[in-house]
Amino acid sequence: MVASVYLGVEELRPPDAAGLGRRVRLHTKGWLPYTLTWEFELVESRYPYGYTLVASGDFDGRGVWTFEQDHEFVDVTYDWRLSAEKPLLRSLSFLLKPVFEANHSWAMAQGEQSLTLELARRRATTDAARAQIPAPPGPVTYAGAALVGGAVVVGAG
Repeated sequence: MVASVYLGVEELRPPDAAGLGRRVRLHTKGWLPYTLTWEFELVESRYPYGYTLVASGDFDGRGVWTFEQDHEFVDVTYDWRLSAEKPLLRSLSFLLKPVFEANHSWAMAQGEQSLTLELARRRATTDAARAQIPAPPGPVTYAGAALVGGAVVVGAG
């Protein structure tokens, strides 16, 4: 499925019997006019308490998901420590760090919205109720990104 941040997802290697070793290639973007291509591999499972993945490509690092039951809720923590390896990001981060941070915050908000919709879809008890849940937001076009970027520049001035 194409969503606001994930333009493409391709499984390169399925998991083993223990759920480990799955390798996935991702093509992602925010509202800025560039994309990222990166892969992750599931390297540790602590089912049902979490898992660990290692990223490589335009992102390089490690992500650790932890799930903790809190009465009727589940607290989810994601410790995502990575470096951006894409030359554009590395060479311009000193100058454009606030813009890159805004792009990242936007992408995370889109992910939260998409996750909320998916959880609602999975909790729906009928096909009719499931059909009432909207699809996740689609990707931002470069024209839309230029409009948003122009508004940011004008607002900053």
